[in-house]
Amino acid sequence: MKVTEHIENAKGKTLFSFEIIPPQKGKSIQELYDNIDPLMEFNPPFIDVTTSREEYIYIDKGNGLLDKKLTRMRPGTLGICASIKHKYNVDTVPHLLCGGFTKEETEYMLVDCHYLGINNVMALRGDAMKDEQSFVPKAGGNHYAVDLVKQINDLNCGKYLHEVMDADNKADFCIGVAGYPEKHLESPSLQSDLKRLKEKVDAGADYVVTQMFFDNSKYFAFVEKAREMGITIPIIPGIKPIAVQRHLQVLPQIFRIDLPEDLIDAVDKCKNNAEIKQVGIEWAIQQSLELKAAGVPFLHYYSMGKSENIRQIASQVF
Repeated sequence: MKVTEHIENAKGKTLFSFEIIPPQKGKSIQELYDNIDPLMEFNPPFIDVTTSREEYIYIDKGNGLLDKKLTRMRPGTLGICASIKHKYNVDTVPHLLCGGFTKEETEYMLVDCHYLGINNVMALRGDAMKDEQSFVPKAGGNHYAVDLVKQINDLNCGKYLHEVMDADNKADFCIGVAGYPEKHLESPSLQSDLKRLKEKVDAGADYVVTQMFFDNSKYFAFVEKAREMGITIPIIPGIKPIAVQRHLQVLPQIFRIDLPEDLIDAVDKCKNNAEIKQVGIEWAIQQSLELKAAGVPFLHYYSMGKSENIRQIASQVF
């Protein structure tokens, strides 16, 4: 079932969903199952599965020489989606990236999704590689998320990259895109960023999931400005609980977001990460309750494959 259909069927009730990352190569999928199991009591209609782009590793060749190789440390997005869908009878949403993938590779991924009965996808540009100062698209790949949305929407219309098919079983993907309540780190302004979001909606996006935020007023203002711009599709808030001290530095640095002073003060008073984790849980509970009272369609949690703090939050909210 499509994410938008889940929202329609809920008739105003706020639903629960979460996002996971594939295990690294050589790791068992069982650890992922062990962290999904405790969250299934909250009846998530869908689970997002992230996709990793390529990265460079250096292999020691001896004699002080290093061999630079491209690899993907966390492959398996589609296999994990199919496995979760089969094991838990829940919809899965694979992430699709512009970065690191050609348009042909994207088309093959979409065809496989269609064969597997996966009809929701999240279309993202992706980040720059670690050794790049700015995003560089792969040769033959989509440059921006709006281009990826257009490719997916074309496939829904039977338009493949090199031909138009008179298909009797067309794909019908529900397309999710990202939204940034505090603007994308590369955008010159929030208004400019909203224009980019409107372009994605006009290209065929069906719903938005926001980047994490820790001040609900930022989300409410973002939704209001998006509506004023004519963006009418559902905007799902993304929530991530603070868990360790370094989040105070890492999250603002990576995602260009502001942390509320009250949250910073609460974390600074903690004696260890166990106390910080509890502060993060309590903050996320209050965020979630306020958002739920406002009637958001989903509360979407960035679990990073760990479930204990998400379970504690959901038990107080759902």
